[in-house]
Amino acid sequence: MTIAVMGAMPEEIEPILKRLDTYETVDYAQNRYVTAHYGSHKLVIAYSKIGKVFSALTAATLIEKFGAELLLFSGVAGGINPELKIGDLIVATKLCQHDLDITAFGHPYGYVPEGAVFIKSDATLRRQAMAVAKSMNIELKEGVIATGDQFVASLERKAWIEKVFHADALEMEGTSVAVVCNALDIPFLILRAISDTADMDAGFDFDTFLKSSAETSADFIMKMVEQL
Repeated sequence: MTIAVMGAMPEEIEPILKRLDTYETVDYAQNRYVTAHYGSHKLVIAYSKIGKVFSALTAATLIEKFGAELLLFSGVAGGINPELKIGDLIVATKLCQHDLDITAFGHPYGYVPEGAVFIKSDATLRRQAMAVAKSMNIELKEGVIATGDQFVASLERKAWIEKVFHADALEMEGTSVAVVCNALDIPFLILRAISDTADMDAGFDFDTFLKSSAETSADFIMKMVEQL
């Protein structure tokens, strides 16, 4: 099986590359893709750059050019559910775009005609993720992940996203990847490790928690690949 493993930033895929004995790189569409064999699978790995446009482009390329049959996203997210702590893992049950707004035309937030507010992730992959978490003796949470082209630092904005979409975490790529995979009928899983939360103080060092949270997410993704 050809499995796409995707992140948004170099920090999110570097821990994965370290686990590979050898790999090749392919430059395409102003990005770099890594191909490798891992067990019985072929992996195609890439980071997209931050945001919905770049992540949609990368997801489509992984599928259409490199033949990915399944896509696993590994990365970090901000927690808005107060039960989430730094380092917690969350897998998306469904995803939405919190910054999509054509409410002036009578539509709900996050909706465009012929689209949907929420896109569900693959239930089979979620069950497999839960089995992997059990085998690793770690807790994996499920919840709604909201995506937008902005790093949300405002407590008021986070509260609004939680209220409107009942979201547990927010990030900048997941839903655009979900849109592509849903349109092309590719099973997908969006896994995020919490790197920051709504109650962080002014002394919070995002870069430090980004690195550790990205490694946590990557460890889990590679365990999933081994089980598929």
